[in-house]
Amino acid sequence: MIISHKHKFIFIKTRKTAGTSIEIALSKICGENDILTPISTEDELFRRSYSNKSAQNYKLPFSSYSRKDIISLLKEKKRKAFYNHMSSLEIRQNLPSEIWEHYFKFTIERNPFDKIVSLYFWRGGDRKFKSIYDFLTQGGLEDFNSFDQYAIEGSIAVDHIYQYEELEFMCNDLTNRFHLEEHLKLPQYRAKSKTRKIKNYKDVLDSKSIELISSLFSREIKMMNYTY
Repeated sequence: MIISHKHKFIFIKTRKTAGTSIEIALSKICGENDILTPISTEDELFRRSYSNKSAQNYKLPFSSYSRKDIISLLKEKKRKAFYNHMSSLEIRQNLPSEIWEHYFKFTIERNPFDKIVSLYFWRGGDRKFKSIYDFLTQGGLEDFNSFDQYAIEGSIAVDHIYQYEELEFMCNDLTNRFHLEEHLKLPQYRAKSKTRKIKNYKDVLDSKSIELISSLFSREIKMMNYTY
């Protein structure tokens, strides 16, 4: 997740949508006062080499703490902080209203059928589960609803949702929108991409899995006009 005061944008990072690669690319254009949340150790090393930036400014100021937060801090010795896959609601709650209202807020969405197959292999695939339907019905999708990350109380909370299938369009649009001197481009680095064995999701999904995904992700499918 990134909050850029330099370019006045908020990037809300969803899962299995090239989010880390996009985050690394965006880090390169960020300023010293911008907020970059931590990513994995391996990804952080690459981000530093690529953009000369790493996680910064993500701990929340004590001025934002409630009495309950202070008590929790004294007990747990842990600062409140912005974090990687933070939801729109949580971000809004921890930002001044003028920043939330006026910054350009965007995220990425992906065809749910393709995204779930990617998630399946990332979490072990055939080595861990009997089938993808077995994965889906045994808690594989727990805490994996992108819609609730970029929506608040069922309403879209971002200004634009780019599609994973059109990342080049996103790069062109952001380059123009932020008036960048150099074209924004994704690094030749695919975080977490080595785990997927079968590229075409249609070769993995059975009819029961298709029906289940269609139901669980009906909002995203309808909103983005995705099809199987």
